[in-house]
This record gives sequence, C-alpha cells and structure tokens, in this order.
Amino acid sequence: MATCLVRPQDSNAVQQERPNVPIRFGVVGYGYWGPNVVRNLDRLEKTEVVAICDKRDGARQKVSEVYPDVRVTEDPMELMTSTDIDAVAVVTPVWTHYELAKAALENGKHIFVEKPFTSNAAQAEELVALAAQTGLKIMVDHTFLFTGAVRKIKQLLEAGALGKLYYYDSTRINLGLFQHDVNVIWDLAPHDLAIMDYLIQESSEAVSATGQTHLNGHEDIAFITVYFPNKVIAHINVNWLSPVKVRTTLIGGEKQMLVWNDLEVDEKIKIYDKGVHMSSPKGLYDMPVNYRAGDMWAPRLEQTEALTRELTYFVECIVNDQTPMNDGKAGLRVVKMLEAASESLSQRGALVYV
Repeated sequence: MATCLVRPQDSNAVQQERPNVPIRFGVVGYGYWGPNVVRNLDRLEKTEVVAICDKRDGARQKVSEVYPDVRVTEDPMELMTSTDIDAVAVVTPVWTHYELAKAALENGKHIFVEKPFTSNAAQAEELVALAAQTGLKIMVDHTFLFTGAVRKIKQLLEAGALGKLYYYDSTRINLGLFQHDVNVIWDLAPHDLAIMDYLIQESSEAVSATGQTHLNGHEDIAFITVYFPNKVIAHINVNWLSPVKVRTTLIGGEKQMLVWNDLEVDEKIKIYDKGVHMSSPKGLYDMPVNYRAGDMWAPRLEQTEALTRELTYFVECIVNDQTPMNDGKAGLRVVKMLEAASESLSQRGALVYV
C-alpha cells in the first residue's frame, strides 16, 4: 500500500489550523497495557480516541462494549492511513513496533510507542531520522519518568541534595509474568534503564550482564551492571522467578542516600543523612574513617497517575511543537543498553561498550 511522507511544515500547519480541536488518536493493541492508554486518552480534555485496532476477536469485543462510539478494526493500516487521526499509540509486542511506527510516521502521524522502543538500535535510528524528516513527534512510553517518585528524585538531584552520585542499585523482581518473545532483561530492565538515563547526566559507557535460562527458552533471571564515565556505577537485578515482588532502588551520593520502595503506599522515598568520609592517613597503617548518621525524612510526592501526566505532556509537545524528554533519541539510548546487555549475556558477562 502506498504511503506519503508529510513535510514538517505540513504537520505543523495542520495543528495550527485547529488549535482548539482535540488531538485525535488511534490505538493499536488492546491487551495488557492498551486499556490503560485508551482509558487515559478517553478522559483527557485535549484528546479524542477515534479508532482502536486489535487482531483478536475477544479484544475487539471488549472495546465495543466499553467504547461503543469508537471505531474498531483488526487492520492497523486503517489507522495509519486514516485522515481523521493525528497520532497513533503503538501498544503491542516489541517485535511489531518498528513496522507499525514506521507506517504511522510515513502517513503523517505522531507516535506514542510502548517500551522498549524497538527490537534493535538500527530500527530506532531509522525511526528517529524519519520523524525528524517529517516533523513529527515520537514519545516512548517510559511511564516511570512521570511518577511522583522519579520526579522528586530528579528535583533532589538537580538541587544537589545527594551530592556527587556514587551508585544506582535496583531490584525489580517477582514471580512471572513470563514473556514468550523476549527475555527478562528486555521485559523489566527498560524501566530502570530509562530512569537511569533520565536521572544520571552522563551517558552510559559500558554494560556487563549475566543471567540464566530455566523454563521457557528465555533468560528469566539476570544481573546487569552499567558503567558511567563519571564513576557512577549502576546495578540492576531482574527476575521472573522470585517468590516475592520487590521494587526497590537505592541511590547513593556523597552527601545523602536515598531508598525508593515503589510498593510502599505512603513513604515511597526515604532520604538518609548518612555517609562516609575518609581522612588523610597519618601513618602507614592509618586510614581514619568517619561515618555520618543523621536523620531520615520522607518527602511528599505528587499523586497524579503517571500515564495521565505522560499523555498530557505528549499532547502539549504536539500542540506546542516541543521535543519530549522521552523522545525517540531517549528510546534509542535505552535500546542500545539493552543490546549491549544481550551481547554481554551471550558472552557470560563480557564488558560491552555502548
């Protein structure tokens, strides 16, 4: 089917002609995460869900029951070529992202793509270049960047509250959900890699990963180490075989240290005024170590649903012609780290430069 590239000025001009009209969305995929995307788009003041696509009969039936006024189809190209759709949300397995996103961009649609952005860096680079050529926006669904916890951590880091960063240590484990098309790194690690990319100012330098396969042919447990040129080191533990669910991140700095437990209902973030100071040795065997143990405090966090904030921000970027912080380039950086981790995994932990 022929497609037509939309020039940058064409895309912007269309929006300028209808500044007060909602951004019209098509959504591809109504599985695990798709209903959340549709629910938020349906409730936002400046968006309208025009059509939803899913190849499964049961999913389309659910859409018709919940959103009887929304067009339903099993053919994603109906959304891509539709003249009454401005943006497409791609909420499908990662191996489908590239073809769907490319078709949307080639037909003049802004795209919102579930994480991870693509299956490899080459695909992501092509989509980033295509969006730049057509003047369209890409947003990769790194939802955690819009949580109250991550936003507060960003504020603290920018204010210098933690001082010079030392490490980022995350545990993201639970029993399942096993994926049939990707391993545990590609399933769970994109969250932490995206958060790290957002919080740590330097780009990652190298990655090392180890893991093991036990049940379904894909690695179900893995340990990732990411090195940064500013001496920050990051460690991520992802696991589908844990008897308990843990979502805990430790961030250590020269001045203070932070613990983020995402499963806590209230005090998700706790900041500890603890640290270590090494004095200059006076003798051959002297190494004076001074430990600091001050107060702990828990900052108040914003309670707005992260996906609501993220999609609102995406619409603002479209209307105001701004580049999202979680754009295609941010998605590309995460995919490069995932690729490096996969390569290291195949070499039993060999260091792979990003």
